Amino acid sequence: MQEPEEKKIALELLETEQAYVNRLHLLDQVFYTELMKEAKTGKTVPEEVVKMIFSNISSIYQFHSEFFLPELQERMEDWNCNPRIGDVIQKLAPFLKMYGEYVRNFDKAVELITAWSEKSPPFQELIADIQKRKVCANLTLQHHMLEPVQRIPRYELLLKDYVRKLPPESPDRGDAEKALEMIFMVAKHSNAAIAEMERLQNLWGVYQRLGLEDDIVDPSNQLIKEGPIQKVSTRNNSTSEKYLFLFNNMLLYCVPKVIQVGAEFQVHLRMDVDGMKVRELNDTQFPHTFLVSGKRRTLQLQARSQEEMDAWIK
Repeated sequence: MQEPEEKKIALELLETEQAYVNRLHLLDQVFYTELMKEAKTGKTVPEEVVKMIFSNISSIYQFHSEFFLPELQERMEDWNCNPRIGDVIQKLAPFLKMYGEYVRNFDKAVELITAWSEKSPPFQELIADIQKRKVCANLTLQHHMLEPVQRIPRYELLLKDYVRKLPPESPDRGDAEKALEMIFMVAKHSNAAIAEMERLQNLWGVYQRLGLEDDIVDPSNQLIKEGPIQKVSTRNNSTSEKYLFLFNNMLLYCVPKVIQVGAEFQVHLRMDVDGMKVRELNDTQFPHTFLVSGKRRTLQLQARSQEEMDAWIK
């Protein structure tokens, strides 16, 4: 008898879960535990740093090893009498929200490993020593740490496949579809957390380049476009190099600093997007120019090409 397709996928879910729990064990019970033990001696790295690197990995490990994996194993042993996993995954889904914290912290964790490996040779040696063990399979700590970040998308793919292969009359159909919907929401939550983190990091980088001016720093701003531009001076028929940052609520007209200490740009003019008018000019002497008019001031700007001008105007 050929195994039904949906059972094969359920078994793949179980096998990958076993491998995943082994990886979590390595992260929590080996790397985290041993680095923490060393940190307590005060010779390698502060305890706080180790905690920051591993975030909430202990909770994730505990949940999968003590709850989800045993439930899944029990279900697969009982498959012939009760062929279903949808309800078990529904129980799992709400707990996956705790991945948000781990995922948001991931970039910071990798930066900390790099920084402290340079700062503290004993810290680097201990990590290298653990990485040499057979259980690490020649992979780095950073590589193992990526696994939880990739786990939720993996559940989503397996479960999608499972629902697709279920016969229409399967007793698991309703539960499995609901479980997939829940996993999809968690994956979205996790992706949104990553996107929001990236947006804030990029925004902070822009604010640093602008010298962290108080009235500009606002976490709710969105950077839409930035780039160099020529300012046309009709008085003396010349152009000078400027730089624009266009946010959802304001346009910053900046001058690149010659001596870049701290900030890269100096803000010369701030124009509110509200009430701003933009139009193309047909100037034969200065091609690709456009006018940006605010409440108090109008700028004549020249782009490097037609495409670039169109992009700014848009």
